[in-house]
Amino acid sequence: MKAEVDIRAKGVRQVTMGRVKSQGIKRTTRKLLEKYPELFDNSFEKNKKVMAKILPETDKRTRNSISGYIARIKKQETKNKKPKKWK
Repeated sequence: MKAEVDIRAKGVRQVTMGRVKSQGIKRTTRKLLEKYPELFDNSFEKNKKVMAKILPETDKRTRNSISGYIARIKKQETKNKKPKKWK
């Protein structure tokens, strides 16, 4: 995992962690993007509505987490102009 180190006054170091998603969230996101690539966008709000239709049985927190991760991946794809390579 990457950690950003922030050096503050008087030599005190504070470590702030990046965004961490569970493997279940990442796996589900990957499957959804492979199955429905045209439905998702880099907008969290739009992805949230699509997720409510595709996976209505999941809880709100999980749907929102997946929606946010999809939006983040889509933003990276548009920034890099290439699709994400899955492991």
